[in-house]
Amino acid sequence: MRSGYIFAAWLAVPAVAHAAPPPNGKVAFAACAACHGTKPGEKRMGPSLAGIVGRKAGSVAGFTYSPAMAKSGISWTEATLDAFMANPRSVVPGTKMAYGGVAQPEKRKAIIDYLKTLPAK
Repeated sequence: MRSGYIFAAWLAVPAVAHAAPPPNGKVAFAACAACHGTKPGEKRMGPSLAGIVGRKAGSVAGFTYSPAMAKSGISWTEATLDAFMANPRSVVPGTKMAYGGVAQPEKRKAIIDYLKTLPAK
């Protein structure tokens, strides 16, 4: 009988939830790396994102931006990057960026934190 009580007590203990670790920004950026480089001057389908935080949108020399991006007047802050990565076409209607966006806020934050580490020069 005693073992029955121990078993019943064991069932009453709630399972401990383990929080998933935050996403790694460099790993999360891998999807972006198909089109964007991380070194200054590196050209791919999209402009290099080296030094993007604090930079004016449409300002990488030698890259041909859409008229919408070139005239957007955006400065890339953490907030504007987050909004653009969530839904590029809603922030800059007419952008050439074909990617639909990153739905998960924690993944966008991790990518932005990674972008902040990329030197402009």
